[in-house]
Amino acid sequence: MPQWLTQFVTETLVDFAVNLLLAVIIIVVGFALVKVLVNFIKKRKFFEKMDVNAQSFLANLISAALKIVLVFTAVIVVGVPEASVLAIISSCGLAIGLALQGGLSNIAGGVVIMICRPFHIGDYIESSSASGVVKDIGLYYTKLTTVDNIDIVVPNSTISNATVKNLSTQADRRIDFDFNVAYNSDLDLARKVLLAISEKNDMVYNVPAPEVYVAAHGESSVTIKLRVWCAAEDYWTVYFDMWEDVKKAFDQFEIEIPYNHLNVTIDNK
Repeated sequence: MPQWLTQFVTETLVDFAVNLLLAVIIIVVGFALVKVLVNFIKKRKFFEKMDVNAQSFLANLISAALKIVLVFTAVIVVGVPEASVLAIISSCGLAIGLALQGGLSNIAGGVVIMICRPFHIGDYIESSSASGVVKDIGLYYTKLTTVDNIDIVVPNSTISNATVKNLSTQADRRIDFDFNVAYNSDLDLARKVLLAISEKNDMVYNVPAPEVYVAAHGESSVTIKLRVWCAAEDYWTVYFDMWEDVKKAFDQFEIEIPYNHLNVTIDNK
């Protein structure tokens, strides 16, 4: 073997292989230590006293920052000069910023959510893009679980700029019903029936008391609006129970619910 080749193998390749192995060890061991460190921080008292939104966001931020530092350290260990690394970072800064524009906006959205706290982990929220129980507020995304147990991942930039309904902040909720009755129906009787059904339901509050109004005159029916209050956790139970109970009561008292139908007349002439 030529001397120059031997020297190249023993000095250059061996050194590179050793440095590469060391860089791999730094990343593998470092990532494992980052996970241990983040879990250790999560168990500290000062961390547990923080808002759950801040806990989730801060843990993800620390993990991402430390992993980035480890990757750059490994690159330098391989043999890339620090000046070259800094030059590459500086020259590619604009390109990286443009490429990660969506990611940076997601990070900014996460900061907004953490500071303003429009919702918390465990809240049920609705927005134009998704609805569900908030399970996690990450560095880039907010994770929701729908009522039918499907996980949805929403970018922080999207949810922080959207109009969000938080259905978990209030202990009580009002339910509005619109019932259509025929024009020849006795409105006073319909009002009494709706109030009686509301009073019969144990989950409907007496205070504020149920209210019944004539809401509109339609083409073929009169719209009667019923408003009742209940506990937030009883919302859907009351909602479905009332629709069933009202239909049965209207049938019992012969209060007609109009529906589209077709009359066919046969002329035998």
